[in-house]
Amino acid sequence: MKEILLKATHRSVIGKQVKALRRQGLLPAVLYGRGFEPTPVVFDLKETTHTLSFVASSTLVTIELDGEKHLALVREKQRDYIRNILKHIDFQLVSMQDKIRVNVPLELVGESWAVKNLNGIMVANISFIEVECLPQDLVDKITVDVSVMKTIGANILVRDLAIANTITVLTDPTEVIVVVTGQAAEEAAEGAAEIEPEVIEKGKKEEEA
Repeated sequence: MKEILLKATHRSVIGKQVKALRRQGLLPAVLYGRGFEPTPVVFDLKETTHTLSFVASSTLVTIELDGEKHLALVREKQRDYIRNILKHIDFQLVSMQDKIRVNVPLELVGESWAVKNLNGIMVANISFIEVECLPQDLVDKITVDVSVMKTIGANILVRDLAIANTITVLTDPTEVIVVVTGQAAEEAAEGAAEIEPEVIEKGKKEEEA
């Protein structure tokens, strides 16, 4: 796998003053991990934004700091959705000897016979599963072959996935990943959704308050 390298430098600016760093084209971040003191750093904002746009939550990245390289996972990204830029990132440094827990994205591949020939509607229930494994056994994604779904009502569960025995799946094995429904059932579900009360979610707290 090609190395994904990001170069970091130490920063002394913290709190609300990090806004000045962003105006300079820098991205504030924190590195932390077992046996590693939480360290405030900065990256080049443009370069890091571009690089991480292709990185999944289960993808290892290499961070170079003071000439030393560290393997890490992106654990949290704060984003300004109005300007579409990153505001802050938390990186967890990992050891190749310690197991870690991550969410691995699911990718639907293939074509369902029931959708193509029976006018079925494919409904995805979850987009990732939680797994535990050593860093070297991580995968960027897990493919789900929907071509096996040949009837209305057919579904694929977490336990149906083909996953290496070096990876332990923590998500409920009976969780439905995807199901093929008939149009009548889908229309009924949409009608019920229309009368549900609106739920307003509280926004996430700004970083480093």
